[in-house]
Amino acid sequence: MLSGKRILLILGGGIAAYKGLELIRLLRGQGAAVTPVMTAAAEQFVTPLAVSALAGEAVHRDLFDLTKEAEMGHIQLSRVADLVLVVPATADLMAKMAQGLAGDLASTLLLATDTPVMIAPAMNVRMWQHPATQRNLAVLRGDGVRVVGPDEGDMACGEFGPGRMAEPVAILQAVRAALVAGPLAGKRVLVTSGPTHEPIDPVRYIANRSSGAQGTAIAAALRDLGAQVVFVTGPAQAARPEGVEVIEVETARQMRAAVLAALPVDAAVFAAAVADWRVASEHLSKIKKTKGALPVLEFTENPDILAEVAQLPEARPRLVVGFAAETDDVVAHATAKRARKGCDWILANDVSPATGIMGGPDNAVVLISDEGAEVWPRMAKAEVAARLAQRIAEALMA
Repeated sequence: MLSGKRILLILGGGIAAYKGLELIRLLRGQGAAVTPVMTAAAEQFVTPLAVSALAGEAVHRDLFDLTKEAEMGHIQLSRVADLVLVVPATADLMAKMAQGLAGDLASTLLLATDTPVMIAPAMNVRMWQHPATQRNLAVLRGDGVRVVGPDEGDMACGEFGPGRMAEPVAILQAVRAALVAGPLAGKRVLVTSGPTHEPIDPVRYIANRSSGAQGTAIAAALRDLGAQVVFVTGPAQAARPEGVEVIEVETARQMRAAVLAALPVDAAVFAAAVADWRVASEHLSKIKKTKGALPVLEFTENPDILAEVAQLPEARPRLVVGFAAETDDVVAHATAKRARKGCDWILANDVSPATGIMGGPDNAVVLISDEGAEVWPRMAKAEVAARLAQRIAEALMA
């Protein structure tokens, strides 16, 4: 619960601002006090009267409001909260934050605050994917700003893709993780999950049977212990965890780029089933079936993301955890993999078809570390995740 916590909620100017009304209701339902700030653009989508009625407090709108300046002042307003929450964080607001601009009340508050800041980005898919927005995102992450979402889905503009604002329930979950003390509070953890799809031509690709369920469960368990989680996922079947920063990728090379961009982190858990190989030359048009002739595909190795991060000379996470999905000599192969990759821990599991683990609800792992091999009994993937998250918390607190 958020009883006794105060949220300074900055509503940005996007169609997703209407979700801010539901978020205010959820925050207050958890016992939080909400101080609302609206940009001029936000008032084009929701009214100050509606925001004030739900928040139970007056809306702050003008930088040079003499009455409010006499009573509190914009500097004080930026520092009395436990968290500054920007919903939606438009491309414009993110750019102002990254560059330290202070031309209105919202941007001035963000520049003047020493309170933790969380943003929920929302914008058109092309705006989100634009290099300028991604540069600004990297700056904000480096400044310690927590990021929730965005999700992938239908846009108000009629397009589909990443850029849709996280749902209010997911933002609430992230706020709780940030403000309710847990053993991983203040820690930033990266989790990779799901398979990768390596294209052969526009309609075919190389994949594997990973559902992403274990990675999703790990991200949720770390979030529940208070960590700020960056979740990099391939095209997995499992639902994305709420209250974490989700980065969607498709190929191994895209996953590598997303992982390196997310650094530095305190710990990294590589649960993704990354394809070892890709087609050396992707066909730009569909390969046609020709009678009596079979296509010849030449393969090349994908980047070894786990080994690269584990062996970084700088910015290496304090704890690097890998997974080893094996079908025979599980412990021996996983032990050799740990030594080869240079990671701290490896969780080995038997994914032979008879086990039903790959894509199933349960897992049975062996944790291999400097202390040796620790056999865990078969249990639900959520229980494996909770147990691993607790071990990670203990390691980071040591």
